[in-house]
Amino acid sequence: MTNRSLKPYLEALPYALLLVLIVGVPIATLITISFWETDGLLLYPAFSFENYRELFTSSLTLTLYLDTIKFTLLTLFFSMIIGFTCSYFLVFFVKSLKVQIALFLLCTVPFWTSATIRMISWVPFLGKEGVFNSAVQGIGLTDTPLEFLLFSDFAVVLTYVHLFTLFMIVPIFNSMSKISPSVIEAARDAGANDFDILINIIIPLTKTGIALGSIFIVALVMGDFFVVRIMSGGQSASVVSAMKNEIDQLYYPQAAAAAVLLIAMVLIFVSLILRVVDIRTELAR
Repeated sequence: MTNRSLKPYLEALPYALLLVLIVGVPIATLITISFWETDGLLLYPAFSFENYRELFTSSLTLTLYLDTIKFTLLTLFFSMIIGFTCSYFLVFFVKSLKVQIALFLLCTVPFWTSATIRMISWVPFLGKEGVFNSAVQGIGLTDTPLEFLLFSDFAVVLTYVHLFTLFMIVPIFNSMSKISPSVIEAARDAGANDFDILINIIIPLTKTGIALGSIFIVALVMGDFFVVRIMSGGQSASVVSAMKNEIDQLYYPQAAAAAVLLIAMVLIFVSLILRVVDIRTELAR
């Protein structure tokens, strides 16, 4: 090979080595430890499938993974609806670029505070004697507090949507803002109504942003345990919360096996998204 043909590989080599160091080595270590054994005090580097056998034969494990998938899909659905709606309003109804930027920055205001503070702020709002229950009882909609609002799966999904929807708004807004107004006008001149334009033009041209936002949401929700623990009041759990308990008890091989399986689940979700949308091709346009 000539020096010119080797140049791109040489330029990419430092970044590839860095990627292997900060991503490949930890994952390889995690996979290795997942085959080890422990008595709760010491680790034994023996090659064993016992940790994975326990995962695949435990009904509790199945429940945890199903709950994690449930929280992920619900958060993905609602954040996609909200993200698409907000982006659609900003791009097609707000004509001033300065106003667009101002409203877009307004969406980032919650990120000026800690995620923990934003999560905990729902407790006094959703509690039995909280703001929402006091309001609905005050106007006579109900005589008793709505107990499902707090320390429930509803509270978990609501908090996830609140915390992570911006990660859906940003890529969708970016994709939608690239749609040329002339394309919309040409469709209207051809007799297309607003619904036709939405289904046949806007959504297809926005699928890259939807795919990127979906990947963010899947990774963030599946990798979280704090929201489930606090907002469910201990009534629900996730795979990561179970891993946290195992780490606290020094059962590192079992936690590593659960982490490997969780990574595989995330990769499956991402691969399904990428099968629908070729992000690299879309971004190259």
